[in-house]
Amino acid sequence: MHPTSHDLSSQTRQAVCGILQAQLVDAIDLSSHLKQAHWTMRGPNFIGLHTLLDTLYTQVSDQADMVAERIAALGGQAEGTVDVSAKDSRLPRYPLNIVSPSDHIETLSRSLAAYGKTAREGINASSDAGDEGTADLFTEIVRAADKSLWLIEAHKPVA
Repeated sequence: MHPTSHDLSSQTRQAVCGILQAQLVDAIDLSSHLKQAHWTMRGPNFIGLHTLLDTLYTQVSDQADMVAERIAALGGQAEGTVDVSAKDSRLPRYPLNIVSPSDHIETLSRSLAAYGKTAREGINASSDAGDEGTADLFTEIVRAADKSLWLIEAHKPVA
């Protein structure tokens, strides 16, 4: 931990930085899922989904930045490289051989649901550690992840 005059104890800050680090690698991984779909999708509704994926990519990238900066504010060291994300992400692996919008929608739905779940866990874990500020950051991520999941799943055929 880097020295700081932050009022949270070193123990609390260290615990919370670990929770944040786990979400950071998930955000980096999710952003790559969104770009993989953006680059490889072919078929009906392409342009609408292509545009939506760009919007969601920007949103998740901004979340990764917010998480990494929170780590830094607490005196931690963010580890945001692709190799760390590939090793530590809690999201399901993204298949590289899919092209249809329906396959990408199903896969992205699973990724977004997992991302929202890990962020929900972060709310409780950071609150239990004594950092309500970080719990609030996770709450913001959850609201956005839930909305993103809704927007993606709205492209599924109506049964």
